[in-house]
Amino acid sequence: MVERYYTETHEWVTVDDSLATIGITDYAQAQLGDVVFLELPRVGKLLEAGDSFGVVESVKAASDLYSPVAGTVAEVNEVLNASPELVNRDPYGEGWLIKVNLNGDLGQGLLDEAGYQSLTEGHSS
Repeated sequence: MVERYYTETHEWVTVDDSLATIGITDYAQAQLGDVVFLELPRVGKLLEAGDSFGVVESVKAASDLYSPVAGTVAEVNEVLNASPELVNRDPYGEGWLIKVNLNGDLGQGLLDEAGYQSLTEGHSS
């Protein structure tokens, strides 16, 4: 199984060779409620770790999305244009947001599963 890392801003990332897949966590989609729109970057956009790469809008709020890694956007999940609810239904699968060709290593300050769980346990819904 591929190891998943998390940010304190509730994005997740997995890496396969030098391709990182990024999405928002199950916790984040539950806090947002029904996702109705996503603004995602164009393929080829250069990102630094911590850069805002888009916006997720739900019935409750709009939130910026932050890249956990540095690299170049290789792919955007175009299915989400027509079906943004996939982020709610399957945040770690079909609801992924972007794929990034890494420029070097993973970003600093990423949390493992246990670290992320302890971060979110302190918050109530």
